[in-house]
Amino acid sequence: MKKKILIFAGDFVEDYELMVPYQAMLSIGIEVDVICPDKKSGDSIATSIHDFVGFQTYQELRGHNFVINKTFTEVQVSEYDGLFITGGRAPEYIRLNNKIIEFTQHFFSNNKPVAAICHGIQVLTAANVIEGRTLTCYDAVGPEVILAGGNYKKVGPADTVLDGNLVTSPAWPGNAALLSEFYKLLGVKISL
Repeated sequence: MKKKILIFAGDFVEDYELMVPYQAMLSIGIEVDVICPDKKSGDSIATSIHDFVGFQTYQELRGHNFVINKTFTEVQVSEYDGLFITGGRAPEYIRLNNKIIEFTQHFFSNNKPVAAICHGIQVLTAANVIEGRTLTCYDAVGPEVILAGGNYKKVGPADTVLDGNLVTSPAWPGNAALLSEFYKLLGVKISL
């Protein structure tokens, strides 16, 4: 049976944290809908590229445009098998949308697979779904995890943390490991 995934994004989402998972899931036959509050299918969002080049934090450069493929107001969240929450700057403001919070809570209350990367964990803290859960994120979001009652686990940038239906990674170098665990949660098997 074909799987259907919902991805949350928004302007200045981290480019690799949207483009790589989106294209990787499509390449194995998963249906993927990318949504953004106040956007409809065919609208574009701007991405950003975050890289560490010797400053105390990442440098942000303008990335690509990404075309949203699902109208936000037409989402029927019960149709989706899993949720992928991207990082970058988008989570800090999309989490202010009540529907984003409701959608997130739906996946947790129904024990559906959820993958979140980098700053995407800010959506989880706002949705009040991580109390007692162990997860990782970009280091600067760690205090939010703790304040929301979660157990923040610091791991390397290419690593993941799995806790029940939730898999998390601190940054885009973790895309491969994050997707591998997310596929397992979805029951997707890839053989060579």
